[in-house]
Amino acid sequence: MEPIGSTGNLKLILLAMASAAMLACLDGCGPRKSAPPPMPPPEVSIISVKTGKVVLATEMPGRTIACLVAEVRPQVGGIVQKRLFEEGAQIKEGDLLYKIDPSTYQALYDRAKAELAKAEARIISVNSKYERHKVLIESKAISQQEFDNTKSEFLTAEADILSCKAAVETARINLEDTSVVAPISGRIGKSHVTVGALVTANHLMPLSIIQQIDPIFVDVTQSSADFLRLKRSILEGLVKSNGEKEAKVKLSFEDGSPYSQTGKLQFRDVSVDQSTGSYVLRIVFPNPDSSLLPGMYVRAMVEEGIIEDALLVPHQAVTRNMRGEPAVMIADASDKVAIRTLVIDRSIDGNWLVKSGLKAGERVIIEGIQRIRPGMQVKVVPFDSKPAAPAATASEPAKKD
Repeated sequence: MEPIGSTGNLKLILLAMASAAMLACLDGCGPRKSAPPPMPPPEVSIISVKTGKVVLATEMPGRTIACLVAEVRPQVGGIVQKRLFEEGAQIKEGDLLYKIDPSTYQALYDRAKAELAKAEARIISVNSKYERHKVLIESKAISQQEFDNTKSEFLTAEADILSCKAAVETARINLEDTSVVAPISGRIGKSHVTVGALVTANHLMPLSIIQQIDPIFVDVTQSSADFLRLKRSILEGLVKSNGEKEAKVKLSFEDGSPYSQTGKLQFRDVSVDQSTGSYVLRIVFPNPDSSLLPGMYVRAMVEEGIIEDALLVPHQAVTRNMRGEPAVMIADASDKVAIRTLVIDRSIDGNWLVKSGLKAGERVIIEGIQRIRPGMQVKVVPFDSKPAAPAATASEPAKKD
């Protein structure tokens, strides 16, 4: 006899095998699934690089300096009686600024004039005696010694007159110097003395300071290494000289806002500071509304040369390779990716100035760089935003003073 339940187990096994066979049959008779379609090439945005004219410029820090500065100092001593100007006002050359008590100097002037009058009166009699003795000496009526004494008295009287005239002139100058006038035109600062103060000749502290700030100077510093590099580029023909007399300079304030007027380079210093390795350039700017005040920190953009066929590449297209060298991805004529290692010079308004490694007409990939690698087939589309044309001015990074 079979054990209880063995027949039921056998039936279940046979039923499962039959079901599996039917499923296999159905699966084999059904339609085959197709392979997935190949992935399309990645899409990248490109620009075609072009050459253009670029004016090279260097951004340098500097300070504003008044073109004329005069320290108002008294030439005579005394008590200040009046102050005849408003602090911070615009004044003209010759304007009366201070009045020093003139009483002592008036008395000295009057005394000098009196001494001159006495000397002129004395010479009348001495001159008459001298004229008579010149006739008498010819006839031997007087001795030679007597004539010589008379001549000496006359010459002494003449010298006394000259001395008195000099004393009168000195007293007159001192009297005039009690009126302190402006030596130059410009804007006057605060007064360092008040009415009633005692001042002396060549006072240690100036009474006030006058500064002429239209036009105004801007002194900036440039590295001697940068100057030598530019000079070498000009000699090699890579850069065309702009000419110092034709060089235009733009200015910006400490907060970055631009100054409306354009300046011009006046001169380059003839010596280099040994401690900093830089030298001074002086630039002249018109300052009609006194926007620039002496001592302000500014940044000057100085034009130095011209590149006729410059290549510019946007910053976002340039990456760094494993050696840290700048490089760009390009799409060749068959839309395959290639890499170019660049030599760049400086930044120009969001672009790099390329010295070598790229040719005009090559298509530089701007967007989609992360999805591609060299040799890959890509689909190229024009870059959405308008590529930056070669800028009119190229600048170097500024150096802090």
